[in-house]
Amino acid sequence: MFNRREFIKGSAVAGAGLLVLPSGARAQKSPNNKLNIALIGVGGRGLAHYDSLSDENVVALCDINEKRFPEALKRFPNAKTYIDWRKCLDQKDLDAVVICTADHTHAFIANWALNRDLHVYCEKPLAITVEEARIVRANWMKKKTKLATQVGMQRHAMENFNRVRELVRDGAIGQLTAASAWGNRQIRRAGYLPAAGQPPAGFHYDLWLGPSPEHPYNPGYFAGSDGMNCLEWNMFWDFGAGQIGDMGSHTMDLLWNAVDAGVPTSAEAKGEAFNPDVTPVECESHFEHPGNDWRGPVRLSWYQGGVMPTSPKPYIDLKAIDHGVMFKGTRGFLIANFDSRIVLPFGDKADLSYYKPRPQEKMLPPIGHFQKQWIDACKNPTLKTACDFEYSGDMIEQMLLGLVAYRVGKKIEYDATNGRVTNSPEANALLGRKYRAGWTLNG
Repeated sequence: MFNRREFIKGSAVAGAGLLVLPSGARAQKSPNNKLNIALIGVGGRGLAHYDSLSDENVVALCDINEKRFPEALKRFPNAKTYIDWRKCLDQKDLDAVVICTADHTHAFIANWALNRDLHVYCEKPLAITVEEARIVRANWMKKKTKLATQVGMQRHAMENFNRVRELVRDGAIGQLTAASAWGNRQIRRAGYLPAAGQPPAGFHYDLWLGPSPEHPYNPGYFAGSDGMNCLEWNMFWDFGAGQIGDMGSHTMDLLWNAVDAGVPTSAEAKGEAFNPDVTPVECESHFEHPGNDWRGPVRLSWYQGGVMPTSPKPYIDLKAIDHGVMFKGTRGFLIANFDSRIVLPFGDKADLSYYKPRPQEKMLPPIGHFQKQWIDACKNPTLKTACDFEYSGDMIEQMLLGLVAYRVGKKIEYDATNGRVTNSPEANALLGRKYRAGWTLNG
C-alpha cells in the first residue's frame, strides 16, 4: 500500500496554452512557465545547481563572498546580486529559492522564504536544532498545497532507495523489528579556533556567522576562504550538527525511506566525552518508534565515527561499508549501501520461499532528476517531492534528538505532539539555541 511518502505522479492541466494550477496554488510571477529563482550560496553546493537551474530564470544571486559573483554572473547574467539573504528574499519578483549556505542558516532562510510564499529547495540538513526543524516543518505544512519543498538529499534518486523500500515493505525479511544506519567519517577538532588574521576583501564574515554567537575570524573554518566546505565548520555546535547533518542525512534517508518512521517517542545516546565546542565523532543513538499501518514498533539506531552495530554473522564485515544500513526482521536481515543490497534470510525458510517479489509493473517508479522533481512540483503542486519538509523535518528531528540525549547523558522521553522532553528539563533547554541580537527565525 502506498502512503504519503511515496512519489506520486501527477500532471498539469493545460488550457489555452497556459498552465492551469489547482485550487490554492500560487501563480508564478514569471512568463513562459519559467520560475524566477534566487540562488543563495553560489559557490560550493551552489555550483551543483547551475545546470538544473539553467532553463529557469535565475533573477537573484546571494553570497557572503563577493568574489563568487563574476563566475556566477557568466551563467546568470540578468540576476541581481546580494550579500545579505534577508534583502535578497525581499526581491518582489521571486517564485522560489535554492539554499546552499552554511548549515546554521538553513532553517532561517527556509522559514523566511515560506513566510513570503516562495517554493524552497534547501540543501541538507534542514535544521541544526529540534526547535528549528519543527518550526520550519509546521510552517510548510500550512502551505503544502501551494508550495513545493525539497531537502537536498539527492542520493534519494538512486534506484536502490526504492528497491530497499520494496524489500522491507513486501516482507523479504519478515516483520521489521529494528534498523540501523551508520557512517564512518572521522573529522576531529579540539575546539573553536582563535582569532587569526582578517577576512579577505569581499568576504563578509559577520553575515556568514548570521544568527550564531560571535566567534573571531579564523581561515581554518573555511576552504578557499569561501565558507562552502562543510567539512571545515559543520562539526562545531554553533555552525552545524556534525556528521548527522552531513553524511548522516544521506545515510539515514536510505533507512527512513523504507521505514516510514515519523518522530520517535524516546532517544538515548552514548559516545566520546562531551566537548562544549565540537559535536562528537564517535557516538551511537537509539530511538523508539510506535507501530503504524503496516508494521509494529521499531527501534532505529544511528552509529558514527567508527562505532558500528553488531554484524548478523561473523563472516559479514559491516565496516567494509563506509555508509550503510541494516534492517532486522523476523526472518532475516537486509544490508545495503546507496547502490547495492543483500538479503540474509534465516530459519526454516531461509530459501526465501515465503517471499513473493512484487511484479515489475508495481515497482516504485524512478524519481528521475532530483532537482528537476522539485522544479516540476513548483509549477504543478499536485506533484510530490521525495524529500519535502515533512519527511525531512521528521528525520532530522529524530537525529537531533539523539544529540540532545548524548549531551544530557540519559534516555529522554519525548512528546512528539508538543515537541517537549517529558523527563528532563535540561534536555528541553537543548531543543533550541540562542541567536545573536538582530536575528530572528520568523522574519
